[in-house]
Amino acid sequence: MPKVTIDGQTIEVAEGTSILHAARQLGGECVPPAMCYYTPLKGSGGKCRTCLVKVTKGSEKDPRPMPKLVASCQTMVMDGMEVASKSDQAVVDARKGVVEFLLLNHPLDCPICDQAGECHLQDLAFEHGSANTRYEFERRTFEKIDIGPYIKLHMTRCILCYRCVYTANQITDNRVHGIIGRGDHAEISTYIEKAIDNDFSGNVIDVCPVGALTDRTFRFKSRVWFLKPMDAHRDCDKCCGKTTVWVSGEDIYRVTARKDKYGEVEEFICNTCRFEKKSASDWVIEGPRAIERHSVISQNHYANGATTVV
Repeated sequence: MPKVTIDGQTIEVAEGTSILHAARQLGGECVPPAMCYYTPLKGSGGKCRTCLVKVTKGSEKDPRPMPKLVASCQTMVMDGMEVASKSDQAVVDARKGVVEFLLLNHPLDCPICDQAGECHLQDLAFEHGSANTRYEFERRTFEKIDIGPYIKLHMTRCILCYRCVYTANQITDNRVHGIIGRGDHAEISTYIEKAIDNDFSGNVIDVCPVGALTDRTFRFKSRVWFLKPMDAHRDCDKCCGKTTVWVSGEDIYRVTARKDKYGEVEEFICNTCRFEKKSASDWVIEGPRAIERHSVISQNHYANGATTVV
């Protein structure tokens, strides 16, 4: 099994492991951010460039450094490889440049965006973003459209990560949306605004890293940090039935798939569980969902140093 050193930490990983996944096994600040890569989706990654790292040593057999920064989600580990992530200023500067590029058209409308508080781009902008923009041209804007009874598309916020397209391709049998246009005119759209109405269409909301695809049944009803995420399950004949329900008092405001610490869905869920089961009697509540301490969702939810919401 190859050994790789990332920011001075060495770990042994399985053959074929990417630098990104090796870093995730180590954990901590050495883990590169990722806006387009999504483990459950085949073919994802290599588009947003936020996960760039510097390979200072290729391997034991060939110790030469790689001449340019590489995308950690697409670069496999080699035995003896040494990688600089958060520890290298060139990497930090590159990520700052990528974030600036992502924000060329993306509006910083976090105060009115439903994704606020659980948005990966919001985290990146806070950590790597600049107070001012150098972009002098008019930003592109789009009208909000409803693509089906449950999903609102706000294309102005989209960063073209392709996650929703891969999700629809791989877990449904009749994808009707995708990327149209090229360059600055590229956008996510449906075929003549055809509605997305298959049983698993709601999963495009979960995989969207920004607020471009939002839940119409939840829009503007509450902020995520006012709600308590609870693990819950039900017997479902379409999906696993294992979800996270977001509650306030006795009311369920929304239902989402369970996600890991990197925001990736553990198991996709159906629209029935997501949109139609909003009564507490529909669910068996297992208990509070573990929340990362740094997350805004953890605000006021900790008691006696516990790491779960109460």
